[in-house]
Amino acid sequence: MTPQDTASSSSATPVEEGPGGAGSWPLALAVLGVVYGDLGTSTIYALRAAFSAQAGALAPSAANVLGMVSLVLWTLLLVVTLKYVVCVLQADNRGEGGVFALIALLRPWRGLDRWGRRALILTGLAGASMLYAGIMITPAISILSAVEGLAIVSPRLGGFVVPATIAILALLFAVQHLGTARIGALFGPLMALWFAAIAALGLYGIVQAPQVLAAVDPRHALHFFGANGVAGFVVLFAVFLVTTGAEAMYADIGHFGRAPIRRAWFVMVLPALVLNYFGQGAVLLRDAHAVQQPFFHLAPAPLLLPVVVLATLATVIASQAAITGAFSMTRQAAQLGLMPHSRVVQTSDETVGQVYVPLVNWMLMGAAIVLVVLFQSSDRLASTYGISVSTTMVVTSILAFFVVRERGHWHWAAALLFLLGFLPIDLAYLGANALQIPHGGWFPVLAGAGFFTVMSTWRRGGELLGRQAGENARTLDDLLHVFERDQVARVAGTAVFLTAQRGGMPAALCHHVERNHALQRQVVLLTVSIEDVPRVSGDERIELHDLGLGFFRVVLHYGYIQGVNLPADLAACGDRGLTIDLAAATYYIEYRSPLSAHGRRDGMAAWRDRLLGVLVRNSADVTQGFRIPVDKIVEVGLRVRI
Repeated sequence: MTPQDTASSSSATPVEEGPGGAGSWPLALAVLGVVYGDLGTSTIYALRAAFSAQAGALAPSAANVLGMVSLVLWTLLLVVTLKYVVCVLQADNRGEGGVFALIALLRPWRGLDRWGRRALILTGLAGASMLYAGIMITPAISILSAVEGLAIVSPRLGGFVVPATIAILALLFAVQHLGTARIGALFGPLMALWFAAIAALGLYGIVQAPQVLAAVDPRHALHFFGANGVAGFVVLFAVFLVTTGAEAMYADIGHFGRAPIRRAWFVMVLPALVLNYFGQGAVLLRDAHAVQQPFFHLAPAPLLLPVVVLATLATVIASQAAITGAFSMTRQAAQLGLMPHSRVVQTSDETVGQVYVPLVNWMLMGAAIVLVVLFQSSDRLASTYGISVSTTMVVTSILAFFVVRERGHWHWAAALLFLLGFLPIDLAYLGANALQIPHGGWFPVLAGAGFFTVMSTWRRGGELLGRQAGENARTLDDLLHVFERDQVARVAGTAVFLTAQRGGMPAALCHHVERNHALQRQVVLLTVSIEDVPRVSGDERIELHDLGLGFFRVVLHYGYIQGVNLPADLAACGDRGLTIDLAAATYYIEYRSPLSAHGRRDGMAAWRDRLLGVLVRNSADVTQGFRIPVDKIVEVGLRVRI
């Protein structure tokens, strides 16, 4: 029920090409709808934000426009293409990617007594926390930026932008419980249409001002910094917005494999983004007044309303991908023991990854609507967005360095080259985004700090509860002594005691025997172990030990993205010599409530003890997804001083 150490291994070696094989172009089409929505829709607001008041209101002169477009191009090539598409996608955890995959690859439940290892895991939690904060902002800035096109269609529609955005957000979150199984097939074709459209619009703009192609020369970017000084550094927060969504490439490697993600990037996404940003630059070279909405000024007047509608659909798809990503992250974090369990609803019978988490859904909806009401426009929201994404990218670079050294067995020189090549770039963008904290960047910082506090407290509290349980555990001989002393009767049936302990007798068992003076003849001490790998095969699932006198210890191993089915796997124990009459079995589940041990030097601060108590009381039953018949469960509550 909490992650435990096992002998099973992870790998940081390349995965196979994923479902569908290397030649699956339909899979590459599906990638567009899931992976590249955020990157694709950042074209609507990124260049606009670069010339906004938050960026210092730089004049859209020819030199500044060429410098900005050059910065955008080389950011896409260095950060997204070289770092993520070429390098980071090489590190996976048995085919899975993302921040939690990197954390799991570092085996955080080993070596926590070393301060360096603990600091590294806390760094990973900080990255995951800021990623959550970024997901909270994605629907607000994406949809608002698209709906703002109404004001370009007609200034009279400007007053409807915020109400329309709120209405779309409310509807989007309201239908999440239905899942995306039925409409998900449309995401890929719609995003393919979006990328084709933004490429065509960009090409249309370039034809009218082909001098923008000079921005390919990186000297324009260098000249931009030389001419603008500090203001040139400040504007990096807006340039960085062109990378938002790059983390999704790595996070979704388990769904699609590397080949379709790379194929979609090089064949369609990167060319479309480059063409569109250059096209927006061309618009600004022709008309400096278009700086308020360079994306929508690309569209000819007859096509403006259809472009606004298509942009809104694209941003809804991008937001949908972010929301479902948050659901999956929450379940993975809970499985890894990094976050309290929340109620998870499976929305598809065919696809195990399609889930709905009500608590997260309504939290994201509230945050998105509050952000729209507070900031009112996408260029103001842009100042909130980058710091969460840039922090996550810094953390990804650091964790990936240790992963390729420890698990990928890269030579230290190659690993160091990776770190020194990308970390300074990430830190530069983080520094520029940090300057936006007074202008809205405080929101993701506060949200990320909240997530970090919850995750670190939950993780540390779990360690303390587990340690106390281990210190107070009794042996089988101790229990047999109680049998003789109290004349405990052995009755027919099977008792299954769910416990996180791998050794000794669980406290719930001892409590049950001492209070009832009776125990079933067959006793199964069952531990559900969520490993630091995404999947565990059926052959590796069951670990069985016969302790004698009717006692058996069973450990069921699952990956952190897999579902748990206790009755089915207990029935499979029959092939290993343990036959259980499931119809006559009773499941005993122990719940440990923490009590603060004030003055313990190795515990937590009193306020964190209280927070842990709140989290424990409000977390969902960890066994809800175990498929145990509810009429066969007996709950045993235990209070533990930590």
